[in-house]
Amino acid sequence: MTAGQQAKETSASNATPTSGGIMKAVVQHAYGSADVLRLARIPKPEVAGNEVLVRVHAAGLDRGTWHLMTGKPYALRLAFGFRRPRNPVPGLDLAGTVEAVGPGVTRFAVGDYVFGVGKGSFAEYAVAGEDHLALKPASVSFEQAAVVPVSACTALQALRAGGINAEQAKTDKKVLILGASGGVGGYAMQFAKAAGAEVTGACSGGKVDHVRSLGADHVIDYAQRDFADGSERYDVIIDLAGNPSLKRLRRALTQRGAAVITGGEEGGPLTGGMDRQFRALALSPFISQKLTMIVGTERWEDLEHLAGLLQAGIIVSAIDRSYPLDEVPEAMRYFDAGKTRGKIAITM
Repeated sequence: MTAGQQAKETSASNATPTSGGIMKAVVQHAYGSADVLRLARIPKPEVAGNEVLVRVHAAGLDRGTWHLMTGKPYALRLAFGFRRPRNPVPGLDLAGTVEAVGPGVTRFAVGDYVFGVGKGSFAEYAVAGEDHLALKPASVSFEQAAVVPVSACTALQALRAGGINAEQAKTDKKVLILGASGGVGGYAMQFAKAAGAEVTGACSGGKVDHVRSLGADHVIDYAQRDFADGSERYDVIIDLAGNPSLKRLRRALTQRGAAVITGGEEGGPLTGGMDRQFRALALSPFISQKLTMIVGTERWEDLEHLAGLLQAGIIVSAIDRSYPLDEVPEAMRYFDAGKTRGKIAITM
């Protein structure tokens, strides 16, 4: 019996939110580099409705958190705060213990070990919607679970958009992952391999061994070979990094292949790499190849599916480095330098 199951049976007070108290958290009151981040003591958040208060044991650092720190591309500020972030505590990915639940929560109880996405996970406590959490697999640590949600959900949805869904059928397609050494790329390769695909990962030279270790059948070093040189064509391309032109993506696709674009940091200051994604959507109806984009979302159904894959050892979390909460600025600088192989965990 899990701690959460025991709590459900022994206490009717689980649905009563806790309030009050002070916690340590990383905060930012302006957009900018890692220099805007500092450790502070702030009030512990409260829960209501379908919200869950999680005592955070570990958090994950992802590209979305970097965007929200910098406030770039500027279009993001329309949703998250124009002059400064509305939520001063950064961080999305988390894993920890349920501390309290709102009166509308039915899937979790106090004491449950969970992972998922919350509001401001670079803190001792964070609030998450019930539909953004799943039970943590017993076989993985809090750190290993914390780095999964954003990156793995994005990878899973990108492959589905490209027509690869191991839950429905195995495939013999040839898949190319651009940006294979990052968090999303690492999970995308593992999902594609689990689906039976022949997987090629593209990365910078210093990360070739890391990409091979995650199961890639072939690895392309960007400095040594152009993936669009015409020597190989792929049924599916997952484009996670850089800014290759649509022409180059199409040159590397089979006649009816699919390219899925998500990420890509280069572009104008207003929309970043999104302009290329919008052009892909506009062109796709007029050609035989499929050009599409996704913006990853974290749903409890996908998180539960990922929990099963983690428990079974079908996917693993490749953690490059772990940093304590008071070293989040240094973790962000390391991430921003492009040195990361896999994921970065933040520990409490």
